Amino acid sequence: MYSPPTDPADQQRMRRAFARSAETLGVTIAGPEVWGWHGRTLSSRAEHTARGSCWLRLLSAPQEKAAGKLWDGNRLAAALFDGHIRKPLLYDVAKSSSDGRAYQAELHQYITEPAASQGPVLRTELDPPDAWWYSLRTDLEHVNAVTADRVAVRQEWVDRSVPRFLDMPGPQITDWATAHGDMHTANLTSTSPYLLDWEGFGLAPVGYDAAMLLAYSLLAPAFAHQVRAIFPVLTTEPGRVAQIIVITELLQSVSRGDHPELAPALRRLAAQLASPTLKDVTP
Repeated sequence: MYSPPTDPADQQRMRRAFARSAETLGVTIAGPEVWGWHGRTLSSRAEHTARGSCWLRLLSAPQEKAAGKLWDGNRLAAALFDGHIRKPLLYDVAKSSSDGRAYQAELHQYITEPAASQGPVLRTELDPPDAWWYSLRTDLEHVNAVTADRVAVRQEWVDRSVPRFLDMPGPQITDWATAHGDMHTANLTSTSPYLLDWEGFGLAPVGYDAAMLLAYSLLAPAFAHQVRAIFPVLTTEPGRVAQIIVITELLQSVSRGDHPELAPALRRLAAQLASPTLKDVTP
């Protein structure tokens, strides 16, 4: 999904740690490299003698930052959701450190279905069957109903960031629910769908996952229309608040160089959401 780190030394450091992790977890690397955002993760298909094909994912951080939401997310999500919704099972975890860096290797169930898109921003239309949408909505309803003590979105961040990026007051979050936290088509498989990549889950505004799926899909209007139809929370006041917050998050990402092509559509939607009513809001 992403390119390797620009520094060859970082590439080699991650590859060495990845090989050590494979040995620790008793797997043989059996697929091509898959790099995460800014080279923070490295993953590949791997073979285990008892479990067969698995997915090995290595997360790296400076030793002093190896904690918190992103570090613990997949492990804690496994305890809450494995076996209850369509997500890859987490089989094992191995931690290590070297030269001031911490590493966490996760061995997951291997899902043969491809992701619904290659990157978070949906650039071409998708037309999943009704069963795909029903499964996704059902799983997200289950996630929303689970009690979690992790926070994915903080009111303090909203108060500070919404005025900066949208020139409007930050809305007050009054309705909270547990969310996947990074809901886009690259984190959904194309057939079932399985929900991938749980490191950012936690409490968020009601409608947050639907708002994020919509925002990342604005360049594919037909799919975005389907998102609105499947998730009517987006037409409510909590849904409006969730969309404003998601738009702010993505515009912050744009300011750091990510997905600049999405900015005009995000700003158009933000202008519509600033209206007193939502009935005329369209992707």
